[in-house]
Amino acid sequence: MSDLVSGPLESTLSSFSEINLLPTQVLSNLHPTVTPGDEFRTHPIQSAGNTTTGEPVPVITHKAYYHGPPHHGSAPLGHQPDNGCHITWIRQEWRTLTNKQKHDYLNAVKCLQSKPANTSFAAVRTHFDDFQALHINLTKSIHLVGHFLPWHRRFVQVYETALREECGYQGSQPYWDWSLDADDIMASPVFSPDTGFGGNGVDGTYTDLYGTDSSPPTNHTSGWGGGCVLDGPFSSYRLALGPGQRINDHCIVRNINQTFSQFITYAQVANTTRQPTFELFRIELEGKGVTPTHKIHDGGHFAVGGEMGNLYSSPGDPLFFLHHGNLDRIWWEWQKADFSNRLYQISGRTSINPPFVNVTLDFPMKMLELAPDIPARDVMDIRSIPLCYNYK
Repeated sequence: MSDLVSGPLESTLSSFSEINLLPTQVLSNLHPTVTPGDEFRTHPIQSAGNTTTGEPVPVITHKAYYHGPPHHGSAPLGHQPDNGCHITWIRQEWRTLTNKQKHDYLNAVKCLQSKPANTSFAAVRTHFDDFQALHINLTKSIHLVGHFLPWHRRFVQVYETALREECGYQGSQPYWDWSLDADDIMASPVFSPDTGFGGNGVDGTYTDLYGTDSSPPTNHTSGWGGGCVLDGPFSSYRLALGPGQRINDHCIVRNINQTFSQFITYAQVANTTRQPTFELFRIELEGKGVTPTHKIHDGGHFAVGGEMGNLYSSPGDPLFFLHHGNLDRIWWEWQKADFSNRLYQISGRTSINPPFVNVTLDFPMKMLELAPDIPARDVMDIRSIPLCYNYK
């Protein structure tokens, strides 16, 4: 196991401990005053000598920008704008897909896991690893910020595009509406070994979960624990990165935890979508770090646990993209509820450390080596290029 370090991080970001202990003065006057919490379980990078360091994960700056069409205003919900899309992909909830559609998607993910890496991120072996590495590299600049939702909308769409263009997938990115499974998460069809992503991790099959971390949390309510997923389509896949920022060859780890079901109920979703402004909506959705308790975003991550319970390396579990697809759908539902006022509404800070600047529609959604950067305005309307999808 070694460090995922090969260069400097943006100078405005410091060690991840500052996220865990986010001071209330970080929040602008757009934010309610909250007591920051322990959002996803995190791990500092370890040096070769096993001494905890403050070394950041590297980023590789990508200079290409795709500005897309000029979006200045919105169309009524019932009127599709001239959006430049040749086809609008319809995203569906996992359990509504036919078995063939499920297998087509799962096979496309396995295909991505068999393709060689396209980036120069440290230790990546496959193109699937590229996506996890991108998220690891940008973690501290895409969480607890105003562009959290726009960035992840773009990230999932780039992943979806890779499945189609590189692996011949002819469908759209599905989502997992976990509110339907809140009463019994383990019984969700997404955990089927035949038509899903495999089940829970098996205790005792992954003992090196915390690497060289000298003081890991020990109780399973943290969202960690569990073990390797030993059934389903990804039981033999080996991740090159994680948990956290480490370079570490390991299985996909899960620790499904019913305790967190209270944060992903229909009532919690309804409470999120009833927020009147984007600022209140994004805060209510994201969870600890900007709220005193878990919410639907971090609650969904912790409910699956294991790799999904780590702020950095969670895209190592393919369920990440169904989880964030659902969060994106909920954002879209919120936008549709007051289309003329909400379609291009965005707010919040652009960094977790000072100097604090409010996000605008011109703020770039960085994809580093995976895709061109585009401004936030280009991902606000999912019906328009470059996104071209809708939800069913």
